Amino acid sequence: MSDTSAPTDDRRAWLALGGLHLLNGTAPLSGGDPVVLVELAAPVEDAFPSNTVVVRWDRLGQRELLATTVDGARRNTATARGEDLFPGMLPGAALSSAVAAVSGPAPGPLVPLFYLTASGDRLHVHSQIRFLAEDACFIRTTAEPLVGADVADLGWLAEALRLHAENFLFLNNHQRYYRKCFEGKELEYKYTLAPPVDSWTLTVELYGRLLAGALPGYVMEYRDEWQAWDYLNHLFEVTGPEEERGYASFIPTTDGRHLLKRKWYAEDAFNRRETHTYGLDLADDGGFERYVREELGVDAVRLPSFRRVRYDVNFESVRTGHVYGIFFDHSSLVEARDVTLNQCELEYLRSRVAVPPDEGAVLEEMAEIASWLESFLRERGLDDTRGFYSKRTFLKDAVAARPELAREVSR
Repeated sequence: MSDTSAPTDDRRAWLALGGLHLLNGTAPLSGGDPVVLVELAAPVEDAFPSNTVVVRWDRLGQRELLATTVDGARRNTATARGEDLFPGMLPGAALSSAVAAVSGPAPGPLVPLFYLTASGDRLHVHSQIRFLAEDACFIRTTAEPLVGADVADLGWLAEALRLHAENFLFLNNHQRYYRKCFEGKELEYKYTLAPPVDSWTLTVELYGRLLAGALPGYVMEYRDEWQAWDYLNHLFEVTGPEEERGYASFIPTTDGRHLLKRKWYAEDAFNRRETHTYGLDLADDGGFERYVREELGVDAVRLPSFRRVRYDVNFESVRTGHVYGIFFDHSSLVEARDVTLNQCELEYLRSRVAVPPDEGAVLEEMAEIASWLESFLRERGLDDTRGFYSKRTFLKDAVAARPELAREVSR
């Protein structure tokens, strides 16, 4: 676990700008390569060190640019407003002039390279993973701080480049910078809500609260903060062997095939084993039953099919990089639309980290988020009871209450 400490008054932060080749390795590092340091008025992050940093250009204000060559032979200064650094994702006039003054025409595309943050003599480096016209996203690559590294003299640069090069596959590929704690398991709290429930409005209100900073230490997942889903589930309760108990659910996908979602659990619980298998070419004319019997080799009972409409809000901890989702969903039986289940779910999704993830923090953060979510639900007169009531149990309860809903099993 990295050193996470309260911020101190001596904290400072910088952006390092330079050639894209320093990130993607298309050309070797040269002593004449330009690097531009932009000291910020204050660090973007609250905790030191943080994992995830998003820098908005229009919030930087007027800043001084210190342009230098890697070998330190030439230096130049200029000033520019944050929004003028990369208008349209291309270097602005002041940035281009500062670079030209030390190295001549830019040797290649200029981009944000690193975000640097220091407390005392401890310095952490964050590599750029996304860069757009409005902002850039950086994640920390130093598991431990660099001690005594001189920012202005680029005493940190060699290590920053080494760490980025070692992780280029992870850092340089779109949306591939995720890891999964508790691999193969789902961690989830569920809140069962009495109808009528306006899932859309609840999601919009919760989204607005998160955007306004109502949950300190968390930001919306970068460029993937809101999702809408609407899909069928053909679910089988797996009754044996004992170690296979749980369910197998076949979900139609837009390519005409099916996703198989399997979960293993005897009783509804917070922590359940889960796998997804895509691309199954099956039809609902006995194909599901044959797959369960012949491919999975388990005993199973088919439960009523249902349609699930779900709205997701995804957000992440800036300290740890763990990503969580809060979902409001409405499930209704295909053959009995009046039989419904309305729930709110809180789930750990993934982690956007380049350093070893802090698994213990997942449970701590989920407890913190759950308490905040329960307050949100109470404010709206909704049940805030933290539980684990699953779709499998809902379907079994529906059949117990209305036996005519039991499915005939195709052979």
